[in-house]
Amino acid sequence: MPQPRDPRRVPGDRLFFGRRKGRPLRANMQALLDDRLPDLAVPVEPASADPKTWFARPVRAAWLEVGFGGGEHLAWQARANPDVGIVGAEPFMNGVASLLRHLENDGSDNVRILADDARPMIEALPPGSLERVFVLHPDPWPKRRHHERRLIQHASIARFHDLLVPGGELRIATDDVAYLHWILARVTAHPGLRWTGTRLADWRARPEDWPETRYEAKARREGREPAYLRFVKT
Repeated sequence: MPQPRDPRRVPGDRLFFGRRKGRPLRANMQALLDDRLPDLAVPVEPASADPKTWFARPVRAAWLEVGFGGGEHLAWQARANPDVGIVGAEPFMNGVASLLRHLENDGSDNVRILADDARPMIEALPPGSLERVFVLHPDPWPKRRHHERRLIQHASIARFHDLLVPGGELRIATDDVAYLHWILARVTAHPGLRWTGTRLADWRARPEDWPETRYEAKARREGREPAYLRFVKT
């Protein structure tokens, strides 16, 4: 008899760690998921084409946000950069519904959404297909036995490097000091990525084109100062 599928598993027979659903959605938010998400979903076979071809109109470049949370940052970037196609991956369905609400209010048509674990798509994308990658406030998994669950690893940094065009940018934010040290150790170990920070303000002050997220605001309320890291593919 076939065994029931483990809901924690994702394509490639790997485990997914995190929430997929939170509190029940209001009727209007559920309607957005039902009616709008199918139109904005990433193609089933993401390796079949350059991500710039996923959009209804031509775009000059493709960007990726891994784990967009409530969608505030992604929606702002889509509104501020209408010539760019932005792909967002987020397995937490309440966050997906939140992004859809932002897009509905803004009228942006340059977003595609993967409502699932980002890793299979990241592995399938062609090299040099992204101009920018955002990883903002990923789960720090603070317990030592859970460090292997952290998104930022030597292998994931190498993959982001491969996906970026020359001169492309990787942006990472965290409000966890231990994770900040972990991130810097792994990204700066890659010879093809250059950290743009040269002084304290370069990573303590949020750039003008980097809007605040709800997670960042929560961190500040709780006394944690975020770090804003920018790395360029050399």
